[in-house]
Amino acid sequence: MLAGDIRALRKARGLTLTEIALKLGRSVGWVSQVERGLSVPSLGDLRAFAELFGVPLSLFFSHDVPVETERGIIVRAGSRRSLGTSESGLVEELLSPDLGGSFEMLRSVFAPGAELKIEARRPTEEAGYVASGTFEIEIDGVWHKLGEGDSFRFEGKPFRWRNPGAEPAVVIWVVSPPVY
Repeated sequence: MLAGDIRALRKARGLTLTEIALKLGRSVGWVSQVERGLSVPSLGDLRAFAELFGVPLSLFFSHDVPVETERGIIVRAGSRRSLGTSESGLVEELLSPDLGGSFEMLRSVFAPGAELKIEARRPTEEAGYVASGTFEIEIDGVWHKLGEGDSFRFEGKPFRWRNPGAEPAVVIWVVSPPVY
């Protein structure tokens, strides 16, 4: 899973093996071996990958899949990879088995009052479903207030979000291609 996730992150960011190697101070051969699962990066290397890709270090740690036939197919509720901290106001769990497919699916929990103050823009198509709570999203300069059962979709547009409610907002978020 680690090798596939690193490869998917590199490709999603449009980087070559050579560019990654230069940024990490490693050889192209080593990066290639990591992506093919032939070399295992150290914790320091994983920190460098996380910083380079702008993802939390925890993304690279997964729980073992107890049933081999479920590997890469099933994600059990207790085995999701957590991708955030409560200090940021956003905790995300990867619902997809890995980042190797054409999209990623996340369970995002937005704390009351949490907001993304500076707009983000990614070369992705994104969609979300509000499972619970109140959630507001600004897409291309227009704010939309969503409640339980509402959904949204946009592609390559600037966006911000906030939870104006007193309860956490839970949003199932799909991003293509994967960016975590």
